[in-house]
Amino acid sequence: MGYVSAASPVPVPLPRGESAPAPSTGRRSLAAALLLGALGAAVVLLASGRVWAEGAAAVPGGALPLDAEGQDVTGAPAALAVVGLAALVAVFAVRRAGRVLVAGLLALSGAGAAVTALLGATGGAALDEKAAQMTGDTAATADSLTHTAWPYVTAAGGLLILAAGLLALWCGRKWPSMSGRYERDGSPRTRRAPAASSPDRPEDLWKALDRGEDPTRDA
Repeated sequence: MGYVSAASPVPVPLPRGESAPAPSTGRRSLAAALLLGALGAAVVLLASGRVWAEGAAAVPGGALPLDAEGQDVTGAPAALAVVGLAALVAVFAVRRAGRVLVAGLLALSGAGAAVTALLGATGGAALDEKAAQMTGDTAATADSLTHTAWPYVTAAGGLLILAAGLLALWCGRKWPSMSGRYERDGSPRTRRAPAASSPDRPEDLWKALDRGEDPTRDA
């Protein structure tokens, strides 16, 4: 009678709890990118609608107060934030090279929003244009310029979008994509075979008689 040697290797199954993988970095990076991109776009859209610069135009009898909102200075940050939101959504609908391209677009939109916000931080040109419109003098300019922190808040929002794009470039290959079961491949659909009729039902008996069959033949 043979015996199994105690030294022979015997595979020991791991417990169910130990076989479960730890939470992947892909899900964490995905959540971080979504949070950064959505928050950054919201900050840009909000801050670009605030007053960026204030001043006054000299008029007979005093000074005319003026202010310029971010949209008056430049509409680029808000437009690029919308592009960033679209790219953030599209990054899940594409795979491989397409995902890299969309992630790059997301990063570029964030960088562009930040740069254009910083370039328009002074708002002097927008105030001069308003001064010319309000006074009717094309040579009028705005004086006593003051600037708010909103352009820099807008730039910070653009940097958040940029961070989301860089994260998508670095970790996007680990992220899930849109399920292929919702995509139509153009192949013909298979039809289910009709259920076999039961000769015991009265309606089936009448149908068999109409076809000229004997319903009691197989009885």
